[in-house]
Amino acid sequence: MLSRLFAPKVKVSAHCDLPCGVYDPAQARIEAESVKAVQEKMAGNDDPHFQARATVIKEQRAELAKHHVSVLWSDYFKPPHFEKYPELHQLVNDTLKALSAAKGSTDPATGQKALDYIAQIDKIFWETKKA
Repeated sequence: MLSRLFAPKVKVSAHCDLPCGVYDPAQARIEAESVKAVQEKMAGNDDPHFQARATVIKEQRAELAKHHVSVLWSDYFKPPHFEKYPELHQLVNDTLKALSAAKGSTDPATGQKALDYIAQIDKIFWETKKA
């Protein structure tokens, strides 16, 4: 009798693990913008202490950006998204590789490349939110 009393009355489903609004590529973009900004600042300052500190910050921000992209891929995007956007798996992989390259580089072009990939993910993300 208790099992019937506490049994769910309505069955629900969602396309993501948590209510919508939790996931957003903006988090990855902000971190990647920081990577590029640090790369630009590094070019204008030869102080070894500044360079060391900037390197640590750049690498941390690149890892955070990679984390946010990975979370979108593993938690937000679902099979229907991958069916509609078959390029999404490769795009995420390319984005993660670009962020790794930016993490290990002082060239702002590598940071911009990562931002360009994130912008593509962002476009697909917002298209899925309309559906």
